[in-house]
Amino acid sequence: MLSDLKIAQKAKMKKIEKVAGQAGIGRDDLELYGDYKAKVKLGILDKYKDAPDGKYIDVTAITPTPLGEGKTVTTIGATQGLNHIGKNAAVCIRQPSLGPVFGIKGGAAGGGYSQVLPMEDFNLHMTGDIHAVSIAHNLAAAFLDNSLKRNNRLNIDPFSISWNRVVDLNDRWALEDIVVGLGNGFVRRSGFDISVASELMAILGLAENLQDLRERVGRCIVASTYGGEPVTCEDLKCAGAMTVLLKDALKPTLMQTLEGGPAFVHTGPFANIAHGNSSIIADKIALKLSDYVVTESGFGADIGMEKFFNIKCRQSGLTPDAVLLVVTVRALKMHSGDFDIKPGKPLPARFKNENPDAVARGCCNMEKHIENVKQFGVPSVVCINHFSDDSPSEIEVVRDRALNAGAEDVVISDVWAEGGKGGIEVAEALVEACEKENNFSLLYENDEPIESKIEKIATRIYGASGVQYASKARKNIELYKQRGWEKLPVCMAKTHLSLSHDSSLKGRPRDFMLPVRDVRPSIGAGFLYPLCGSMRTIPGLPTRPAAEDVDIDKNGRTVGLF
Repeated sequence: MLSDLKIAQKAKMKKIEKVAGQAGIGRDDLELYGDYKAKVKLGILDKYKDAPDGKYIDVTAITPTPLGEGKTVTTIGATQGLNHIGKNAAVCIRQPSLGPVFGIKGGAAGGGYSQVLPMEDFNLHMTGDIHAVSIAHNLAAAFLDNSLKRNNRLNIDPFSISWNRVVDLNDRWALEDIVVGLGNGFVRRSGFDISVASELMAILGLAENLQDLRERVGRCIVASTYGGEPVTCEDLKCAGAMTVLLKDALKPTLMQTLEGGPAFVHTGPFANIAHGNSSIIADKIALKLSDYVVTESGFGADIGMEKFFNIKCRQSGLTPDAVLLVVTVRALKMHSGDFDIKPGKPLPARFKNENPDAVARGCCNMEKHIENVKQFGVPSVVCINHFSDDSPSEIEVVRDRALNAGAEDVVISDVWAEGGKGGIEVAEALVEACEKENNFSLLYENDEPIESKIEKIATRIYGASGVQYASKARKNIELYKQRGWEKLPVCMAKTHLSLSHDSSLKGRPRDFMLPVRDVRPSIGAGFLYPLCGSMRTIPGLPTRPAAEDVDIDKNGRTVGLF
């Protein structure tokens, strides 16, 4: 089979105006970025404000291996499958960070015959939204250091500064912990985060309109005064300029699936350190134009899906109709505990051997994720992303355990190899699931104490027996109560490689205490984020980065991107 990149480059794309027209978007609603991508103007929401919303489907997964389980492939393929059976469907996904693209994971445009096109543009720069986030974020950092240099008129305590600079690369070894100001500035310790970890990226995903964006940017906290009062971007007097830099990035980008269907690509927050979903604006536009909208939340149902419900749906007021839970036989084998899977390392050779017993022992992880979906009252369909090494006996184990755990259906996806045709079974199951009884409810209420919100997620979603708060976390929780921030939702920051805080604990960990070492404010984004265990906000490159394979051929075409 051809590589993902060659499949993408051989595809015959439609001009983006044609894709838009088929979706109900007029030329006046577009800002073109070449022939095959365009920004969608926000005014389209007013034009279609009286149109009914389509069905709303979230794609999530079990706890993944470091290689990922093909969630984006499945998201795109399910949408192609829906269109294949005559439904009017659109996909909404995030823009990938260049860090993973050039690191271990590679691109995020899907794969095989289930991709978003142009694949190179999707993975490399696209319409510049991440760069806009980076420069707006770093503008605030420049204003902050300038304020310190210019007699510190805001009385900022340098040891309280929480606003690092950002770069969209995996550059941990050089930039995670640095000293700035040696060039005649205010010398202090600082660091870099990856751009998609910026609070501005989270804001773009949750803002409802341009004015909401402006207000949220102004509320971003960058430091505290010596008296302990928050210092915001509004205080620095740079919030207006930051918003101007983000103005175009607030508009979703329209692209197309490999089969010519509409794909709305917008925002790129990580799910382990932010809310990990594409934007509310993109979803709302797609829902007005389509009968079915398939969106993807990052990592497993314990992370991205929980935040999709408790943060994104809380903010948007939208009600999901179904969840597609992506499962792979290889991930269930990993959760048996029989195999040691390392990031950047190939899978052990025996991993491909038929082993239904290992799959059965690993199914406890899948069962917990099905349970997590059920807690929100939304019907779920388990989707086995099929690999050629999967045996019938292994698939049968997954099917039996998933149905017994409460999934509405179990289907096999071959969208990587067959595109929409390989997603017909998935599409039909989703259509049926969307008509099932739906008792959607949030896990906690706004007016619950901060500790109650954290503990509900820890015990009911992760399976912890309780929560251990470090003294710093307890101190900050009390401070946030005094400042009136208690009603904000919480955005848990933890590893994506385990249901717990410890990435080495596979399967379904039980009887563990979740450590919360700190709770920090993202007041612009509109949530508090507890830090569970040790979290990195800028990754490092592996021994052999994916970027080593990326190049230009003699015809000027990109090669080596995957």
